[in-house]
Amino acid sequence: MSTFDPNTHIQTVVIVGCGGTGAQVARIVARIVYDMRRARLHTPAILLVDPDVVEDVNVGRQLYSVAESNLGLPKAEIVGTRLNMALGLDVAWCVEPFDAEQHGERHGSQLVVGCVDNHEARRELHRARGILIGAGNYRDGGQVVIGNTSDADQMRRHIDGRGGKYAYLPKEGLLFPALLEPETPAPAPQPDLSCAELVLRGDQVVLVNDWMACVAGQYIYTLLRRQPIRTFASFVSLDGMSVRSLPICRDELQPYLL
Repeated sequence: MSTFDPNTHIQTVVIVGCGGTGAQVARIVARIVYDMRRARLHTPAILLVDPDVVEDVNVGRQLYSVAESNLGLPKAEIVGTRLNMALGLDVAWCVEPFDAEQHGERHGSQLVVGCVDNHEARRELHRARGILIGAGNYRDGGQVVIGNTSDADQMRRHIDGRGGKYAYLPKEGLLFPALLEPETPAPAPQPDLSCAELVLRGDQVVLVNDWMACVAGQYIYTLLRRQPIRTFASFVSLDGMSVRSLPICRDELQPYLL
């Protein structure tokens, strides 16, 4: 079975979005880095990027408290401070929208983890150098994709890999172009319904973010520990209690590049 070998030494893990999925991903990454430090391995820096502040509707369905929502504290600062205090890390944060140039490594020696829910943010993530892990969910499922190129021609040239290894994999925007575009038709506005109320209505399963974070976390763990990565996309279904992953090979990649 082929593996992903981008020949990249990860210096920084940038987590974009500290909401339902992103805060959980940050917690997992911090645990991975803490474990690597105990093993005396090289560890990357961690940067959290999110312009949002905590609101009442985030309490319970995300990792925030009532006190934090009352004060309107920045999500990235709260998560970063907690992880630093709990594990003795030096997590950094930016309370602003992600910018591929400003928040990214110039030479691409980074892993960017996208946990966002709008096409504008995904477009900017698509521009980031290095490796991108994109996590997106709907009511009771979602997908996690790992890739490092947004160039379809480049991916086609390397569709067979070399010696059982792939230096390039497509980013999520190349696999699913619709993620980079506005929803059509736009969903009907529901001004009287909060996110928490949507959860209560059953329009979003409470634990879907936890599932997404665990799958993304496993890709991150495998990459940072330099273990073989044999799949490029994983599809989560809470309805079926399953995770289905696509192996890295021509037959699975080619349909997305036509």
